[in-house]
Amino acid sequence: MTLTITSPAFNTNQLIPTIFTCEGDDISPPLTFSGVPEGTRSLVLIVDDPDAPDPAAPKMTWVHWLLYNLPPATSGLVEAVTNLPNGTREGINDFKRTSYGGPCPPIGRHRYFFKLYALDTMLPDLDQPDKTTLLQAMQNHIIAHTEFTGLYQKQK
Repeated sequence: MTLTITSPAFNTNQLIPTIFTCEGDDISPPLTFSGVPEGTRSLVLIVDDPDAPDPAAPKMTWVHWLLYNLPPATSGLVEAVTNLPNGTREGINDFKRTSYGGPCPPIGRHRYFFKLYALDTMLPDLDQPDKTTLLQAMQNHIIAHTEFTGLYQKQK
């Protein structure tokens, strides 16, 4: 089996429902994980937008959510998750908070990548790392990676 991440709320390369964005309730979408490889000690979830601020002239990747040390038996996350699996740690996103921050593009239709990594180790407590710090800690420990993409453009 291959590592996969999906959402029952939207399909890959389809629009993310407004409820999961800044124009809705800004809650995390439900996610499903499968195919975690043998030998996985922890999972990492990174949600980011490489099209910021303008897809026609992107200047940065905006980080929406960072979770690490999810137990390998985790089969996903429920909608609007508040109780994370035991041992899960949160990183700090570009909204300067540790919780999920939904799509809120200033202009145009953006892509949102939901990336799941299987690691051969549990990471140390990184004290609310940013994406760069988390990626550095993950180096040489990734045994599988998968992603899917949602799209969003403000309605108002």
